[in-house]
Amino acid sequence: MGIRVIVACGSGVATSQTVASKVNRMLKEKKVDALVEAVDLKSVDRYMDGSAAYITIVKNAKEYPIPVINGIAFLTGMGKDQEFDKLLKAIEDYKKKNL
Repeated sequence: MGIRVIVACGSGVATSQTVASKVNRMLKEKKVDALVEAVDLKSVDRYMDGSAAYITIVKNAKEYPIPVINGIAFLTGMGKDQEFDKLLKAIEDYKKKNL
């Protein structure tokens, strides 16, 4: 299995699907081998293990064991490049630790 990045939004899957497809496209353009998956917010903890990063669309005070990326930036475009750079770094770090 390749590198996985998870995306979740508060209400369901519509917004997270949108962000996941945008980020997947951006990763492909950079030739980064990672799969971005939209998951249900209630299932996020189950996916933490084995994921390089978590892109969240809701404000969350909870601490996670993997880097958390601001998904709103991918929806609005504001701060998108900085968040994408954080994601690329998280994927690189994950590769170093796990591959």
